[in-house]
Amino acid sequence: MLALALKLGLAPVHFWLPEVLQGLELTTGLILSTWQKLAPFALMIQAAPTINSSLLVAIGLLSTLVGGWGGLNQTQLRKILAYSSIAHLGWMVLILQFAPSLTLLSLSLYIIMTSSAFLTLKTNNALTINTLATSWTKSPTLAALAALVLLSLGGLPPLSGFMPKWLILQELTKQGLPLSAALAAMTALLSLYFYLRLCYALTLTIYPNTLTATA
Repeated sequence: MLALALKLGLAPVHFWLPEVLQGLELTTGLILSTWQKLAPFALMIQAAPTINSSLLVAIGLLSTLVGGWGGLNQTQLRKILAYSSIAHLGWMVLILQFAPSLTLLSLSLYIIMTSSAFLTLKTNNALTINTLATSWTKSPTLAALAALVLLSLGGLPPLSGFMPKWLILQELTKQGLPLSAALAAMTALLSLYFYLRLCYALTLTIYPNTLTATA
């Protein structure tokens, strides 16, 4: 289980993921964040019935907490997306043993939204929060689309990223784990905070004009 968690970048063996992703270009980072997750997840889904459910829930909750907490003080977009990946995978592992279909739904939406986020950042050539401020002047339509994608990744209703989180919380409550559901919902607020930060930089700030007036 820990070997698969290491491969997926789940807490507490997540330390390699932000550093590695930070050193990659956006296209390679996109592959690492999406395609690379499929094989370990296939193995984990098959092994889930034989794994202690308390261990899965603990790893899932720890990953959502680390993913939310770690992204708060970051300015590099690739590191923020790495912590976002850790948090999303935590949600998937949290529900893995109780409803594998919900895990697959979450994984599918995560891959679609993360691909959109990486591709819009690549189009804007943005690597830090400060460079996001130039996006609105380059292409308002693309900036608005990027903001919607980021808010969807954060799980803000009524966007599509909210649906799997809502269904996972509902299933956890049905399984008699209201405390785990409450903790997961609270850690989701941490992730939502840094996504809102990105959206603020993207749509509500104007990059300062550095051209000096000639006499």
